[in-house]
Amino acid sequence: MAYSWKRTPLQVSDQDPFGRRPEPGNGSLPADAVNISWHPFTFLLYRVTPLSIMVEKASSCEKVLTAQGRGRYFLRLALNQKSLATAIQQLARSPKLLECYDPLVSVLGNEDLMEPFLSLMLVVSEMNFSLDLQNSSFLDESWLLPVCVTYETVPCRELGMVLRYLDGRIFVIEVLPESQAEVDEVVLVGDVIDEISGFSLRNARNGQAGTVLQKLKGKPLSFRIIRWKWHDGGMYRPLLPYLKVLREKVPSFQLQQEHRHKEEKEERCLQGGRLLYNLRYLGQANVGKYGGKEVLDEGIPTVLEQHLCPREVLFDVKETEVFIQEKTSSKVLFQYPYPEISCVGRRLDSNNLFAFCVAVSPGTPEHSTFDCLVFESNSENECEEIIKRIAAGFKHTEWFV
Repeated sequence: MAYSWKRTPLQVSDQDPFGRRPEPGNGSLPADAVNISWHPFTFLLYRVTPLSIMVEKASSCEKVLTAQGRGRYFLRLALNQKSLATAIQQLARSPKLLECYDPLVSVLGNEDLMEPFLSLMLVVSEMNFSLDLQNSSFLDESWLLPVCVTYETVPCRELGMVLRYLDGRIFVIEVLPESQAEVDEVVLVGDVIDEISGFSLRNARNGQAGTVLQKLKGKPLSFRIIRWKWHDGGMYRPLLPYLKVLREKVPSFQLQQEHRHKEEKEERCLQGGRLLYNLRYLGQANVGKYGGKEVLDEGIPTVLEQHLCPREVLFDVKETEVFIQEKTSSKVLFQYPYPEISCVGRRLDSNNLFAFCVAVSPGTPEHSTFDCLVFESNSENECEEIIKRIAAGFKHTEWFV
């Protein structure tokens, strides 16, 4: 299915599965083309029927703000209630609506295709769907749904979550040590607060979470949390633009991989009789021909600005080298003898991050440049311990803490 104007197939299938006819004499994309999957259904409101009640429910959903999001919400609702075929049949019986669709590119506008399509929808309507309609806050951006969890906690004076409002969403940018939120071990830094005890915080204004909490003072709280981490362990992609802005506004902001107590329990891993550090490899960047300690101040931010997904690694500080392998596959990622490491250290504003620089071409030092490799440890003490152990391995090399 494709439009007559220039547009990629992915955009077409993701945003307008019904194939709207372009405006006559206008070869550009209509302003409301991405909303077409919702607007036709609004005509079903004129009579009170189970279908019109579904349309009304989609119209009043607080978690979707655009017509595209409402269309996606309606389709999920219709699947749950086995009513998708009925909705399509209603559209097919409305000649005025069918004028919107081009018979060359749209199933709804083509009589030959409409019959088998309706037959397919009738089969789909016999299937059982149990889609989570509460998980709708990102339908405006994508069909890709995030991982959601519920955080229930007792009444307390302070939960210990530091929040940041960004484009109508509420991000957790810090969980305070020894706070109720840290003890409960549910919320991670980087997560989004979607609801508090049934109050939707989609499109929240500054301070709205505090206002809701004040109303619920003294009562048990139930938070609906959207995880920054997706099912595969990587970042939930629709959050990437938000997290990029957060890192620019809050330089110390770092996504939290696991809860602190779990991280402390898993700081070390025994392999071949050796205790290895469980770390996150954040990436590397070339810092030029000088590999002294000063370059760490520019090398670490350069790596963080790449916004790469952290990789779980096992970090071994051996007697003669640093040995790093991927945790899941045991694949060797890096192996650097100490003479190839020019410096090691951390920035004062990032207690859990450290980096070291290595020569790219140690065999030809006059032409070699240096790469800065950045890692995230589980605690400040562990970070300092690793730095000191590496430094002890190359006492002739300049280093700092």
